[in-house]
Amino acid sequence: MVWNIDRKFKKPIYKQIADYIENGIADGTFPSDKKLPSERDLAKELNVNRSTVVAAYDELESNGLIQRNRGSGTTISKDIWGITKKRIPSWNRYIEAGSFLPNLPVSQRIRKEMEKQKIINLASGELSEDLFPIKVLREITNTQSFIGRLGYDHPQGSEALRTSITKHVKEFRNIITSPSSILITSGAQQALHLIVQCLLRPGDSVVIDDPSYHYNLPIFRSTGLKTYFLKVDKDGINPDDLVSLHKKHRIKIIFLTPVFQNPTGILMHKNRRKKLLEISSELGIPIIEDDPYSLTSFSGEKVSTLKSMDLNGNVLYISSLSKIVASGLRIGWIIGPRAVIERLADAKQQVDFGHASFTQWIANDFLESEAFLSHIKDLVIKLESRRNQIVKSLQYHLKDQVDFFTPQGGIHIWCRINKEFNEIQLLEEAIKRGVIYIPGSTMGSEQGRVRFTFAREKEEVINEGIKRFAEALQVL
Repeated sequence: MVWNIDRKFKKPIYKQIADYIENGIADGTFPSDKKLPSERDLAKELNVNRSTVVAAYDELESNGLIQRNRGSGTTISKDIWGITKKRIPSWNRYIEAGSFLPNLPVSQRIRKEMEKQKIINLASGELSEDLFPIKVLREITNTQSFIGRLGYDHPQGSEALRTSITKHVKEFRNIITSPSSILITSGAQQALHLIVQCLLRPGDSVVIDDPSYHYNLPIFRSTGLKTYFLKVDKDGINPDDLVSLHKKHRIKIIFLTPVFQNPTGILMHKNRRKKLLEISSELGIPIIEDDPYSLTSFSGEKVSTLKSMDLNGNVLYISSLSKIVASGLRIGWIIGPRAVIERLADAKQQVDFGHASFTQWIANDFLESEAFLSHIKDLVIKLESRRNQIVKSLQYHLKDQVDFFTPQGGIHIWCRINKEFNEIQLLEEAIKRGVIYIPGSTMGSEQGRVRFTFAREKEEVINEGIKRFAEALQVL
């Protein structure tokens, strides 16, 4: 075979091979009366992995161009023009052609590892099952009558739940709103998707904090947005940086997690929150506030969200029960101006015809019960204990090899490793030792950072996980 792979070409190698063979079939380079090279031989000849050739042959077979015959090799299809034989769609082409981008490869790798039962999970951003209020939720389903609708509900979600959320955010988050200004969503993720898809266009410029959980979301790349970053320091983002960014790029929307930010755990300073709201009003730039953690303050004091300080209606507020009750309920909400909420509700109707009535009923009854407050108090105590354990473990096992900020709420701790290392190699070494975490680059940060989550494992397991991470770091 007189042909070389172009390894600098953006097209995947397996597709280059498939295209070369397809063109060779058309021009007679590969005659129909001769076998194609075996997968092993072709891989050796081209100096690629056998799996790459397998993927190329899969592509050709799905297009009806070749036939694999067990025991007799791979041949060109006798019915190449599809006269008598139906052709299989080339699903790989469809997958690659879609506009909705997949998760980053590292994120996909971590997710697969997290599915394994025996791995110590310091990566997942959800609570462990022992922190769920399972007993109370079971009592609701076993002893109380279902009051929801079995047909399609209101486009904005159950009115009873929206009324309960109105009372909830007033009592716990100092936010004044009404049921008509609330949309029930399938967690905060769907809320973000609806906002991006309904309020922005390809080419619009948006701002996110850096580092940020939002950096890891393909939705920003899939929709063709231009993303700019505001650095997070010990007091959160600096609002003055937004002014210079807006002059250069005409920012349309700001996406922030100002309270116990993911991944840093930083609480944005109150003066900066005030200044940000002032700038937002002056420039007319909406703020999307993502608030999963404000109820987890370890000091016991209420934290002022941006929405609670917003006097002009500039903030669209997103929150959910995922990080404080149970992720599987899939109950989130958006609070904002009625016109915006109605627009987002219309889009949600197009996607799923409204939220599931059964989980809305459970969420409503739990928010209305006395058990909610006792659950939150118990949750905060347990999270603080786990936070204390991971701080202790980092200090003991890693000593001066790591610097970190001790969060006063939330579920994450953000660390800087004080030595040079290959991020992927360290992750693989950690996985070999049975512990998983989040590399800093997936959050948009510079090299040398890692995020550990302390909500998923109990204290003794957290300590073992940090010990294993330290062992992985030592071998690099």
